[in-house]
Amino acid sequence: MDFLKPESWARAPGFSWGTAATGRQVFVAGQVGRDPAGGELAVGDFAAQATQALANIVTVLMEAGAGPEHIAHMNWYVTDIEAYKAAGRAIGEGYKAHLGRHFPSMTMVQVGALLAEGALVEIDCVAVVPE
Repeated sequence: MDFLKPESWARAPGFSWGTAATGRQVFVAGQVGRDPAGGELAVGDFAAQATQALANIVTVLMEAGAGPEHIAHMNWYVTDIEAYKAAGRAIGEGYKAHLGRHFPSMTMVQVGALLAEGALVEIDCVAVVPE
């Protein structure tokens, strides 16, 4: 996987400006901060929900024989960008715990609400596994 950074651009903070990859594509549906075994959502804690969503993504990737290093792009949907910023350090720790120092291209959008009641963040991704 190639991480793209136009020569005249500054380094992106915590993500890549683009990625290029060849291989089998894996699409992971939006994951919220729900413990899949117990179905409980980390209510009211942005960092805990984001960390669980990332753990869920890694679990789905493993089903395809992939890992976090294969993620080419992520979309983050948040209900409150200021809450995301306030939880930044804790989210970063959760990110590193599950994705390491792999920083694919990313998009973040603030939305009015998410389908899962009480969810503060939902994350989906596309991964590319070399063949």
